[in-house]
Amino acid sequence: VVALGGLQSIPQELYEAARVDGAGRFRQMRSITLPLLKPVMIPAILLGTIWTFNNLNVIWLVTNGGEPADKSHILVSSVYKAAFTYYRYGYAAAFSVVIFLILLVLVIIYMRQSRATEAAH
Repeated sequence: VVALGGLQSIPQELYEAARVDGAGRFRQMRSITLPLLKPVMIPAILLGTIWTFNNLNVIWLVTNGGEPADKSHILVSSVYKAAFTYYRYGYAAAFSVVIFLILLVLVIIYMRQSRATEAAH
């Protein structure tokens, strides 16, 4: 939905001008579409990644914690299982700190991207 909104906001005149200049479909994609979608897609991808880290409830309710054969684990469900199934609290705490650091890096990237987007407008 976000990509569709971004695509619809790109003026068709840019594509027409590129066609007149002899640009092919690939060149139009690389020179027009991708640069103009970047401000829309980077925040969507970053927020989607951040939210996915916290989807323990979906994994746990749908697959009962990763079944069959632990194929649908995400990092948070692995921490939960380590702490409350195997009683490895130290391991789960250390793993939680790693997850926090990963999320912190993603949030910093998101904040910088947001500031750059706001400064451009």
